[in-house]
Amino acid sequence: MIGISVVSLIVLLGVLIFAHELGHFLMAKKSGVGVLKFSLGFGPKIIGKKIGETEYLLSAVPLGGYVKLLGEADVEGLSAEEQKRSFSKQSVLKRILIVAAGPVFNFLLAIVIFTAVFMWGVPVLTSQIGSIQEDSPAFAAGLKEGDVVIALDGVPVSRWDRLAEAIGQSQGKALRVAFLRNGVQQELAVTPHLQKSKSIFGEDVEAYKLGIGASNQTFIERLNPAEAAWASLKQTWMISKLTLVSIVKIFEGVLSPRTLGGPILIAQMAGTSAQEGIVPFVIFMALLSINLAVLNLLPVPVLDGGHLVFYLIEIVKGSEVSVKWREMANQVGFILLILLMIFVFMMDIDRLNIKAVNEFTKFFTGK
Repeated sequence: MIGISVVSLIVLLGVLIFAHELGHFLMAKKSGVGVLKFSLGFGPKIIGKKIGETEYLLSAVPLGGYVKLLGEADVEGLSAEEQKRSFSKQSVLKRILIVAAGPVFNFLLAIVIFTAVFMWGVPVLTSQIGSIQEDSPAFAAGLKEGDVVIALDGVPVSRWDRLAEAIGQSQGKALRVAFLRNGVQQELAVTPHLQKSKSIFGEDVEAYKLGIGASNQTFIERLNPAEAAWASLKQTWMISKLTLVSIVKIFEGVLSPRTLGGPILIAQMAGTSAQEGIVPFVIFMALLSINLAVLNLLPVPVLDGGHLVFYLIEIVKGSEVSVKWREMANQVGFILLILLMIFVFMMDIDRLNIKAVNEFTKFFTGK
């Protein structure tokens, strides 16, 4: 299991990092900016080959990567011709496009993966009722386990998620529920009631429901290329919003920071998904790619989002943010990033529940 997890983690991070850095690389080339290095990983070089002006590297630490651009920090010592191709001498729009291309390519990777998965086929819950709560609107109306809902107010329905969505949007109005029972079509009027439940963040929410639960019956849904592409866009957008909301919920105290995971947790999840098959593994890859894109766009110095903030300020004030302020901000951002990495690594260790680590913690905390 450990071997599978390590290999899965290397493959997973390799693809995500490659997609991200490829975005920066291609946009820099398109913009006429010189690219000196393209590295998968940080630290000492394992292997490398120089093609043209660019050295392509595989480095020792596989927890990131980088693209080194000509004149990225300054143009001191560069010839007049090199200065024209240096990053820092490009227009602010070009610099924005180069920096934003990394996260954009991570979004694109997720979209491509989801499109392929939707075309391959995914299991979808049918609209068959698997359970009914007592004293619920459905129970009072006479619906039973095993009934298959085929329409709501004359609109055909065959998937559980579409059924639940339509019920939630009813605003408490009576619904004509057409269903099959033992092969015979019937119809009943049912009025959804507001019911309390828990959101995915554990918060109390109210929603209109009939008091029914899905069965385990599924069917494989395959979409054509156009439908799959549209579905993948919606899926990527939904996961992006969920990632942002999760970050906000952590700062609000609704979600515990202990839910954050680092390399060890990612390796465990990658190994588990790889054992389940190629489709679960690439879906996990798409989820992480979206998370990587969103996190990189956060307005934190050192990250791509921090650089984009500097460029937006430059557009507003008409001149670059001073080197002094950028360096100070990057130092703060670097410290915050290191602290976050230490924290998530500690959470990973805590989840492993290693006896020696627990005893070490008790010795120093007295707990």
